[in-house]
Amino acid sequence: MNFLFPSFLWGLLAVAVPVAVHLFNFRRTRKIFFSNVELLRTVDIQTSSFRHLKHLLIMASRILLIVCLVMAFAQPFIPAKNESGFSINGVTSLYLDNSFSMQNEQENVRYLDVAINRLNEVLGLLKNAGHIQLLTNGFTGEEQSFQAPDKIRDRLTMVEMSSVSRTMEQVLRRQRKALEEENPRSPKQLFWVSDFQKSTTGDLSVINPDSTEKLFIVPVQAQTAKNLYVDSVWLNTPFLRELQNNILHVRIRNSGEETVQNQVIKLYIGGTQISSASLNIEGNGSQTAAFNFSVKGQGMQRGQITFDDFPVTFDNDYYFVLNASPKIRILHLFEEQASDGYIANVFGNDSIFQVSRFSVRNLDQGLLKEADLIVAEGIERPSGSVGATLQAFMKEGGSILVIPPGKPDVAEYNTWLGAEGIQFSASGTNTGLLALKTPDRKIPFFSDVFEASVQHENQTDMPSVVPVWRWNKAGVPLLFTRDEIPYFSRFSAGRGNLFLLAAPLKSEFGNFAQHALFVPVMYKIAALSVKASKLAYSFEDRAVELTVENGGNTQVFKLRRENVEMIPVQRLAGNKLTLEMPGEDQLAADQTLQPGYYDLLSDGKPEQTIALNYGKAESDLQFYTPEELRKQWAGNKHIQVFDTIEDTGFLRGFEKQYMGEALWKYFLYAALFFLLMEIALIRWMK
Repeated sequence: MNFLFPSFLWGLLAVAVPVAVHLFNFRRTRKIFFSNVELLRTVDIQTSSFRHLKHLLIMASRILLIVCLVMAFAQPFIPAKNESGFSINGVTSLYLDNSFSMQNEQENVRYLDVAINRLNEVLGLLKNAGHIQLLTNGFTGEEQSFQAPDKIRDRLTMVEMSSVSRTMEQVLRRQRKALEEENPRSPKQLFWVSDFQKSTTGDLSVINPDSTEKLFIVPVQAQTAKNLYVDSVWLNTPFLRELQNNILHVRIRNSGEETVQNQVIKLYIGGTQISSASLNIEGNGSQTAAFNFSVKGQGMQRGQITFDDFPVTFDNDYYFVLNASPKIRILHLFEEQASDGYIANVFGNDSIFQVSRFSVRNLDQGLLKEADLIVAEGIERPSGSVGATLQAFMKEGGSILVIPPGKPDVAEYNTWLGAEGIQFSASGTNTGLLALKTPDRKIPFFSDVFEASVQHENQTDMPSVVPVWRWNKAGVPLLFTRDEIPYFSRFSAGRGNLFLLAAPLKSEFGNFAQHALFVPVMYKIAALSVKASKLAYSFEDRAVELTVENGGNTQVFKLRRENVEMIPVQRLAGNKLTLEMPGEDQLAADQTLQPGYYDLLSDGKPEQTIALNYGKAESDLQFYTPEELRKQWAGNKHIQVFDTIEDTGFLRGFEKQYMGEALWKYFLYAALFFLLMEIALIRWMK
């Protein structure tokens, strides 16, 4: 048996006081004379014997009372059998997972609150263990310091949910650094209180404490029947026009085991509910809802997907931004002189198109970076630096429409586009006019070109053309002649698109440019050429890439949302802006990253709006069980995995196994017993 406070054993000297009182009778006696002393002598003998026994019992009870009180204050305990366990003289670090997954509930109590209550009880055991570190997902500067247990308890009352997730490797690295700085020679005890979410804990195989460390794993064995979150949001077409029908697709995922019936999903645009859908989503499954909507006005439109789902509510809202009717920048390249002006006319009739025209001989290649669509018309030999520049433009996400000259150099084009798997050959000289077949409206390109009432091919008057070249059937053929010769095809080139026409637009090569089909085809090419900007970003996307207007090297961009204004680390290359999103530990004390809409400011003026949401990793509520954790670290004597923090036996088991069996409470009970015994002897033993 050992003592936490052996100095209190000096209090055992106090037993001399009741002994001295009972050995020496300090009361003065009076002599009383009686006439018949024979009877009194007999009574006196009986009373003295009884009183002597009573006094001895009272003295014993007082001595034992003092002994038990002294022992209780000295706090005796039976040492733990596990010699590699907890050391009261070691340095201790407590990690509390306060990520959003700890919002999960059991019996209407959040797991974070359960964990805080248990840590308070652990701190009660460690009240004499010196200074302790409390670490949460914030990794703030204050959490690097070691404090007294009472201070740690005060800080526990202020712990809130955090949008930041940490892998166990990051936590271990942070704790090791702090423990080494505090006392590198002392034994190190590390506590991890977490739900051990599979999507955020990282690679557990790299966790391997050394001989100076003892790691205590305290799992919050969370079980979630269901949790819904937005997996992805995308538009049916990247080009969004006002007052036209648009389709927004929303995929909702259920990370729980329970099937969700008739879940209502709502779409808001500009703060007004536009549409809703009802979904049935099986456990660990997903469903996609399609919302038809239209927008009024041009520019940035703020959208939101929302639904009701408990108890995990942080991911019930998803924010995004739509860019309605953006400017489409078209660069028209030609050999020497443009054709009959069809390209200029078709795109000049709509204000959303911004057209620039240059001869390929006088091309400023810097203009290519700012274009969405390049129309290469009548270029006979796309070789050298021009061909390489156009190739790089497509690989970076740009689109090119190639309209051949009357006599294209097939060998030059094979050299230029052979890397994309396209091979050209010259058409026969006597092909004559060939009528085009009615396009297949099942192809997405033509899904909204024709009226729904047109049912048959012969109901549509199609143009006639004279092809000047042919190509293999790589890519997606969109228009054919009636002889099955490809006239218009689409190819994927890098991240961009390549559109090919088989004939020039001049009247001697057909009437396609004069036909009603020409305008919607050109508009659809332009719409598909718009580089699809992301509707929303995540706080997990540390790098956010944006396209800005008139970017200057001296500009400083800011992000602002309500009262939060920050200057992220940024890089500007041309009109491409890259922002590195700050972590919570890089913000001011009164700032937090909340999901919603953030204005990008340039010189104090709004440049554009972006939407930021929480990452999806925290929404995937799949957890490691204690059995899986034990299997992961089987044979590692420096890691102890407890069953679950909800079990009240955790605290008792930890105290008994690693701190020993505390006996002070038994001595306190004994002291109370001897006090009551003394009272009973004095009052009733007469």
